[in-house]
Amino acid sequence: MPRAIRGVLIECEPAIKSIIMHLDSLTKDIIIEDIDDCRLVVKENMVDIVKQKLEERLKETYRPEEPLADSD
Repeated sequence: MPRAIRGVLIECEPAIKSIIMHLDSLTKDIIIEDIDDCRLVVKENMVDIVKQKLEERLKETYRPEEPLADSD
């Protein structure tokens, strides 16, 4: 008998999707369906975990711009 899994459609930029894909490759427990370059369906119970992991990953890579030194 077929089994249904509750999922959430996520629409995001390809860069964010690649991070989610990487997270899924580590656990194999996040993505239900990869739809296209900007959309995928993830398990409903994993949405909060994905948000948390994305925040952590983006904090690691985000560097605020430093003010440019005046050339005068």
